[in-house]
Amino acid sequence: MVLEKQLISADMFLEYVDQIEDRLVELVEGVVVDMSRPGWEHGEILMLVASQIYSHVREHDLGRVAVGDTGFVLERREDGKDTVRGLDLAFINKVKASESVSSGWTTVAPDLAVEVISPSNEAADIKLKILQLLNAGTSLVWVVYPDSRIVDAHSMSGAKTLRENDTLSGGDVLPGFEIRVGDIFPS
Repeated sequence: MVLEKQLISADMFLEYVDQIEDRLVELVEGVVVDMSRPGWEHGEILMLVASQIYSHVREHDLGRVAVGDTGFVLERREDGKDTVRGLDLAFINKVKASESVSSGWTTVAPDLAVEVISPSNEAADIKLKILQLLNAGTSLVWVVYPDSRIVDAHSMSGAKTLRENDTLSGGDVLPGFEIRVGDIFPS
């Protein structure tokens, strides 16, 4: 649901978000968009994925992991249509993290982004978000679909749908990370 029609920049959005409470919002092409709060299933799946990724990243000293709709500036455009997206989970490799992680919005694209689909998500917006992430430099985007228990893995070379018995791999982004897709869904 679009809340405001006036285009605002990423910097203005940061000021705006500091003034509001009890709302989740993103800035999509300069427009503030309201997001619904995720439900239990969403949170449980995110916890299962995040705990596995975090353990692997920490064990191998690969970088940093964040959850909870952490803000990423994905586009800064001259026409005022900046984009700041909240990501369910983001991984930034060690080299990039040392240069880019701060207390405000993160201004570099994550190496891996994970989105867990909620009933309120619209397909067109998810497709746009994937494109924005890839165009900003994200190497790998995993979109988790709880209802069908599948994961779509997106990269610049294309997309692949993984089912419960398939293996979700971090590839070059998260070297050595593998998990069976079915293991990220509650029993």
